[in-house]
Amino acid sequence: MTAKPKGKTPDEYLTSVSPEQRAALEKLRKTIKTIVPKAEECMSYGLPAFSLDGRVLVCFGAAANHCSFFPGSGSTVAALKDDLKGYDTSKGTIRFPADKPLPAALVRKVIKARIAENERRRGKSK
Repeated sequence: MTAKPKGKTPDEYLTSVSPEQRAALEKLRKTIKTIVPKAEECMSYGLPAFSLDGRVLVCFGAAANHCSFFPGSGSTVAALKDDLKGYDTSKGTIRFPADKPLPAALVRKVIKARIAENERRRGKSK
């Protein structure tokens, strides 16, 4: 990948990344669709994303030397820190090499945690 990936849709974005990254991100995309079939694909902050009930749930993307999965919440990453050992993480990002896509079980845990977090937030705002 030479330039920053971009696109107006998830499909356009994915055509702008390297074939290796595209394969890893398409696998992640398919996993997310399987876990949350009601989620809608969208773009958020220039990244492919999934929203559920009007709130962004997760995003994903590519950088020069890795792929990223963005749970959209630092508290989710912190809560799953034991599950994320072996991955490079920051407050709201899980980074992984294109040749080692995230396991579906881990993606499921992250998404379930995000759904629960969004439900708690929605309950507080009522």
